[in-house]
Parts: sequence; structure tokens; C-alpha cells
Amino acid sequence: MRSLMFLLAAAAVISSGYWAYYENYRTKAELDHVDDLRRDIGGARERLAILRAEWAYLNRPDRLRDLAELNFDRLGLLPLTPNHFAKVDQVAFPQLQILDLTQPIDVTSAGATNP
Repeated sequence: MRSLMFLLAAAAVISSGYWAYYENYRTKAELDHVDDLRRDIGGARERLAILRAEWAYLNRPDRLRDLAELNFDRLGLLPLTPNHFAKVDQVAFPQLQILDLTQPIDVTSAGATNP
């Protein structure tokens, strides 16, 4: 009986050691994966910063004005004048719908199911 207990204890120690090493290697693999993801995110942020800088450079007002003047006839653009803008009182806003709350509303949970 004593040898059976020693054998079971040894098997428990070996199995727990195997489990600990397995979890250790799995954790290291996941940490490596997290590092790869962080590296990818850093590269994406760098590319995004470059794209934002290029966008700001290409959308400079003086550059756009020069392009508009250069392609004025070909694009059929009209010169911008103050009458192209409207006043606030000329804008048609949607009318507010006023709900009739004078009649009672029946609220029931008939047919409802519990989630």
C-alpha cells in the first residue's frame, strides 16, 4: 500500500511538472505574439503619421489655390463670391414633431420572454 502511495505521489509530481513546463512555454509563445503585435502596431502608427504629414502637405491652401488657377478653364470652376453663401434664416430646418401626450398609453409585457 505504501509503494502504491509513493507511485501515485511520484506520478502527481511528474504530471504537475509537465503541466508547469507546458504552461511556461505556452505563456512565452503568447508573450512573443504580443511583442509581434506591438511591433506591427508601432509600424502602422508610423505609416499613419507619414500619411497624415503627406495629406497636410498636399492640402496646403497656397498649393490648392495654384492648382485651381492652373486648371480653372479645364475644370469649369466659378470664382468664389460672397453670394455663394446663405444666411442662417435661409436654411430650411426640419419641423419638430409635437407628440400628442394627452391620451393614456397602455404598457404591457404580454408575450415578453426573459433573456
